[in-house]
Formats: sequence, structure tokens, C-alpha cells
Amino acid sequence: MSNIHFDTSAPKKATNLSINSDLLRQAKELHINLSQTVEDYLASVVREAKQQQWLAENADFIAAYNERVEKDGLPLAQYRTF
Repeated sequence: MSNIHFDTSAPKKATNLSINSDLLRQAKELHINLSQTVEDYLASVVREAKQQQWLAENADFIAAYNERVEKDGLPLAQYRTF
């Protein structure tokens, strides 16, 4: 997983989950590490939610910046070599 945004050294905490019994049985038969799989997926869901939250919190700034670039062009564009 790239760009880990949580403390991977934090201690594990036991929790209860309700999971479809047939799905759980199949995962166990396939020797899938349920804790690691859930943790990996939860990390990706949290990362996506934080990205969406950041975009929502900064939507006005992003719109204003895009409007400025559309109107005035990119800052320092005259110095670009490509």
C-alpha cells in the first residue's frame, strides 16, 4: 500500500464484526488473513474519504485558482522550457 496515512505502529485493538457466514467460511478455507484484509481495505476507504473531505473543504479555493489560471494563465509560464 502506498502513501500510508496512519500510525502503523499503533497497537492492534480487538473488535467485533458481523460478516456473512458463508463468506467467512470460504475466506477461512482459503487461509485469508481476515484481520489484515479488513485493515488494508479499511485503510483504503479511510484514505478515499479523507481525499473527498479535503476536496470538499477546499472546493472554493480550487475553483478560484482554476478561474485565475483560466483568466491569467499559469504563473511563471514565460519561464517554461517545454
